[in-house]
Amino acid sequence: MSAATLTPTPVPEGIPAKPGVTFPRLVRSEWIKFWTVRSTVWTVSVMAVVVVALVALISLIIAQNVGEMDAGDGLPALVPYSVAVNLASLAVVVLGVLTITGEYTTGMIRASLSAAPRRTPVLWAKLVVLGGSMMVIATVVVALAAAVQTPILSPKNVALDLGDAETVRVLFGNALYLATITVFAFAFGALLRHSAAAMASVLGLLLVVENAVLAIPWRPLEYVRPFMPASAGYRVAQPQEMIDAMNDQMGRGIELSAWGGYAVLVGWVLVLLAVAAVLLKRRDA
Repeated sequence: MSAATLTPTPVPEGIPAKPGVTFPRLVRSEWIKFWTVRSTVWTVSVMAVVVVALVALISLIIAQNVGEMDAGDGLPALVPYSVAVNLASLAVVVLGVLTITGEYTTGMIRASLSAAPRRTPVLWAKLVVLGGSMMVIATVVVALAAAVQTPILSPKNVALDLGDAETVRVLFGNALYLATITVFAFAFGALLRHSAAAMASVLGLLLVVENAVLAIPWRPLEYVRPFMPASAGYRVAQPQEMIDAMNDQMGRGIELSAWGGYAVLVGWVLVLLAVAAVLLKRRDA
C-alpha cells in the first residue's frame, strides 16, 4: 500500500502577491476608527462651540466696555481667545486620552497590534491622525471665531489686525496649542493605558500641580515654573506684552519667548511618547 503524496497547488502566474501592512494602510485604518467613534464627533463639536461662543460673548462684553484709550489697540481683541482656548483644551484632553485608551478598554488594541507586530507603527499612525485632524479642526475653529468676532469689535476700532504678524502668530498659536495639548494627552494615554488614570494625571498636572507651582512663593520653584507644560506652551498663543508680564512673574527663573515656551511643551510630548513607545514594545496589550 503506497502512501498518498500531497502536491502543492500551483500559484497562477500574473497574480500579484498580497500586500502587507504598510504605514499608509495603518493611517487609513486609524482614520476610519477615529472618525467612526461618537466621542470624537461630540468632543470636537463641544470644543468648537466653546471657542466660538466664548469668543463672541467676551467680545460683546469688550465692545460694551472698551474706552477711548483702547481704540486702535488690538490687544483687547485677543483676550477672548485666551479664555476660550484654555477652557476648550479640557475637552480636547479627553479626546486625546480616549483615542488610545478606548482601544485598551474594548480590547481592540490587540487586533491592531496583531496586524502590526512591530507595534510602534500603530502608535505613530494614531499620532498622525489625531495630531493632523486636530490641527486642521482647530485652525478652522479659530478662523471661524475670528470671523464672528470681527463685526462685533470693528465698530469700536479694536478688531483684529490680520496684517500684523504678531496677531497672526497669536491666532495660529491658539490652534497649534489646541492640537499639541491634544497630543500631550494622547501621550499620557499611551503611557498609562487606562482612561480614568490618564485623564486624572493630565488634568491633575495641568490644573492642580501647575497652578500650585505657579502660586507657591518658594524660591526653588522659580526655576521650575517656566517649564510647566501648559503655561510654557501657551506662550505661543500670547501677545508679546503678556509674555513679558509672565516672564516678570516667574521671578528668577528662565525667561522664555513665544516659540521657546512652545518648544518646552513639545519636549514634554516627545519624552512621554518615547517612554510610551518603549513600554508598548515591552508590555502585553
